[in-house]
Amino acid sequence: MIRLDKYLADMGAGTRQEVKHKIRKGLVSVNGETVRSPDIKIRQGEDAVSLEGKSMEYVTYEYYMLNKPAGTVSATEDPRDLTVVDLILEKRRKDLFPVGRLDKDTEGLLLITNDGALSHSLLSPRRHVDKTYYARIRGRVTKEDVRAFGEGLDIGENGREERTMPGVLEIIASNEESEIRLTIQEGKYHQVKRMFQAVGKEVTYLKRERMGPLVLDPKLHPGEYRELTEEELKGVKNVKNQHA
Repeated sequence: MIRLDKYLADMGAGTRQEVKHKIRKGLVSVNGETVRSPDIKIRQGEDAVSLEGKSMEYVTYEYYMLNKPAGTVSATEDPRDLTVVDLILEKRRKDLFPVGRLDKDTEGLLLITNDGALSHSLLSPRRHVDKTYYARIRGRVTKEDVRAFGEGLDIGENGREERTMPGVLEIIASNEESEIRLTIQEGKYHQVKRMFQAVGKEVTYLKRERMGPLVLDPKLHPGEYRELTEEELKGVKNVKNQHA
């Protein structure tokens, strides 16, 4: 059971103080009856709560697949830029966050949730969760690059060594602008860009296609999102359970 004001605040109806004000104004009903006490206890999944006539069904966790567009930041709030959480218009929870980060100019798969344990299972370096990217590269990518990526690269700066774990580099097209697919198991700062810099090349476009068992839905255009299917949710939860 949960207090009515916390219930509504969790569902994004406002701060606790704002919600208390709405309750005392008689804008909230429980099981069809107006209530004015913020501290009454609600049975999630049983009691029907409405705010100004709108049903406020309680959900503990939400899981959204987002095709992140370039120009948005992987954060919950930002004073200057649109965040990836801002894009989730139908969210019911106020505590959603992105699982991991994609650079501002990077597109592709991002999981938005409020499930902290699941986030940890997908991001922990000890879990070795694959992350696959498609990229366009300025410069001709070679078999020598494939070998170097497979051994791990030093992406350190200012004389400080910082080696990556081995990555699997696949050449799709090798020209003045090459196309590649890269699978890594880490998430170091600007890692894909720095790995190509280490072999004298530049990433001109980057998109994440996969994270663990989760594959970006090709029907989602940049900026579009949807809730995870039951099968997808089962897959990502299996990652957590395998290492529990």
